[in-house]
Amino acid sequence: MKIDKMTEEEKLIEDDIDNLRVVSKSNKDKINKIIQRARKNRAISLRIANFDLDKIKEKANNDGIPYQTLINTILHKYITNQLYEKEEIIKSIKIINAIKAR
Repeated sequence: MKIDKMTEEEKLIEDDIDNLRVVSKSNKDKINKIIQRARKNRAISLRIANFDLDKIKEKANNDGIPYQTLINTILHKYITNQLYEKEEIIKSIKIINAIKAR
């Protein structure tokens, strides 16, 4: 996982940048409050199996990021429904390919 890659959502935003419009001051303030809350981090204590932590550290090292960042990214993707099971993606691709082959 590279940090410099954009998500699909980020790509859509960048592609649609010409359609941005000005928002009212009150809406801007609401948006800024949401962003500020989202940026705040809280330290937690977490028990994790040695095997899992070793694998996370290995993956993070291969990706060139701190392992805590990788854990945070995984958690964020999970709670925002952006984390997908590999088997489900493969299954979906097979179904799409079967439909196209008809």
